[in-house]
Amino acid sequence: MAALFEPFNINTMNLKNRFVRSATWEGLATTTGECTPELEKMWADLAEGGVGLIVTGHAYIEKRGQASPWQLGIDRDRVIPGLQRAVHAIHELGGKIALQLAHSGIMADPEQTGHPALAMSRHESITHDVQVMAPDDISEVVRAFAAAAVRAKRAGFDAVQIHGAHGYLLSQSLSPFYNRREDRFGGRIENRAAFSVAVVEHIRMAVGPDYPLLIKMNTADFLNGGMEVADAAMVAQLLGESGADAIELSGGTGASGRLNPVRNGIVKETDEAYFHEAATAFRKAVELPLILVGGIRSCHIAEGLIKDGNVDLIAMSRPFIREPDLVERWHSGNREKSRCISDSRCFVPARTGKGLYCVHEKRKAVNAL
Repeated sequence: MAALFEPFNINTMNLKNRFVRSATWEGLATTTGECTPELEKMWADLAEGGVGLIVTGHAYIEKRGQASPWQLGIDRDRVIPGLQRAVHAIHELGGKIALQLAHSGIMADPEQTGHPALAMSRHESITHDVQVMAPDDISEVVRAFAAAAVRAKRAGFDAVQIHGAHGYLLSQSLSPFYNRREDRFGGRIENRAAFSVAVVEHIRMAVGPDYPLLIKMNTADFLNGGMEVADAAMVAQLLGESGADAIELSGGTGASGRLNPVRNGIVKETDEAYFHEAATAFRKAVELPLILVGGIRSCHIAEGLIKDGNVDLIAMSRPFIREPDLVERWHSGNREKSRCISDSRCFVPARTGKGLYCVHEKRKAVNAL
């Protein structure tokens, strides 16, 4: 199992192993998007548990992009001091942490934002009030991404990751399912990628050449008329040329049915690593480090993915909700499969203001009293 525990570099960031905590909405920020002691503790538990790189839950880069209550914000300087304290705590534990920058587009919650959701174009699947973005609106969001990245750097984060997956705004721009524009941001794949490319370029200019810049993107949308693997691999190449340092491979949207990003019922080994087939196309397209997420539960499967050479790092989310010390457990020699049963009930308490946690572990703890 040596490969999983070998160090790895992304730009100037040195990671102690190949494990990444994939960005997960924690539901633990204040109602105004600021960091809390509970959120800091969740990240600290992951650092103590041996995760090489922690990626925070998606942080909205402007208020119009907020998707959920109790979501972290990076839209104003006021949030920086709380984040600085949390990052310092992670560094004291020897951890590395990246802030995920996000804009939800049509998935923004008007009750949180007070504005109609921003859309690349109108679509019959969008039933709520939206504002179709003019080119000036796109430029404004690009600037907001860059400003948010600067705030993250000032807060001490080791890296930033752009959320370009799962049907959020940049994913919407890449997808012909959602993007039906007829201007320079629509049509052929190079045009649909222009928004994401501009975000990468502006962040790179704002944070400098040595600051690690990651992006998470769909390998495919799994929608009829959505982005397919070949186009996605071409986008990855454009993003690498524009200044991205690493790409996390995911897929699907909330509208993708059983092929959505967070799949339940992962029982058999063949259910695991459900985006791994696309990694081959991405490896041919780019030389950037690739991070694979999606249903990985077994140590030997994670090890095999690294040894095969198509991906460089392994990302997980729900397993770390149940076992924040999973990496340390595997490293110590206990390589039993993650105890996560992939039912996604961990998100239920977060939706009611109680924060993200494994309900099964909580029940065990209560019963043990």
